[in-house]
Amino acid sequence: MTMRPPVSDLPLVLEDVTLAVRDVALVRGLSLRIAAGAPTVLIGPNGSGKSTLIRLAMGLIAPTSGRVTWGGRDASDGRRRAVVFQRPVMLRRSAAGNVAYALHTAGCARAERTRRLADILARVGLTHLADRPARRLSGGEQQRVALARALAHDPEVLFLDEPTASLDPASTKAVEDILRGIAQSGVKLVMATHDLGQARRLAGEIAFMLRGRVHECAPAERFFTAPATAEAAAFAHGDIVI
Repeated sequence: MTMRPPVSDLPLVLEDVTLAVRDVALVRGLSLRIAAGAPTVLIGPNGSGKSTLIRLAMGLIAPTSGRVTWGGRDASDGRRRAVVFQRPVMLRRSAAGNVAYALHTAGCARAERTRRLADILARVGLTHLADRPARRLSGGEQQRVALARALAHDPEVLFLDEPTASLDPASTKAVEDILRGIAQSGVKLVMATHDLGQARRLAGEIAFMLRGRVHECAPAERFFTAPATAEAAAFAHGDIVI
């Protein structure tokens, strides 16, 4: 069985973070504290910085200024974090082969690999498609392979960047059901979505982003019933906010 490193990456804290590329600030003065618990869902208009926040929090990119810490530390090897993107790249292997490769890279002992592979495929509902070439699966099935690969690393925090944006309603529901199960198992989910209905269904906490900053962060029920700002209220009602 893969053993988690004993040190936690939570809380994950971004403090006054700015990221500039060619003198253009993708985020500016961004601050957010991500703690253990129910899913944190990032919402906001296109270009508000949701994807950039995920990459900063994952440690995939470093801020131009400001500070990102994981469990109070300025550095973390990332073994306790995983990410799933909107259009994951499938290896030229079967669905099971994709997950087996992830287990190998995660350091799973060979003696445990077969059992864990079967468990993870069952968890995402892909047992019957285990031998199917991953690149021939539907978009929803490929997204479940991507989730299975992430779970192979036994993450403490799982980031998701618009994971159902290109999926039909049935596939979206299947992915959401899997995400609920992952969250209930104790994994912290941090997800960006443009779908307000999905945010209502999954979020424990909402972080509303606007113009490269976290404009408002609140428990989901409070955000949707009594947002603190006019911009958040407009966005929650489906109005265009820029």
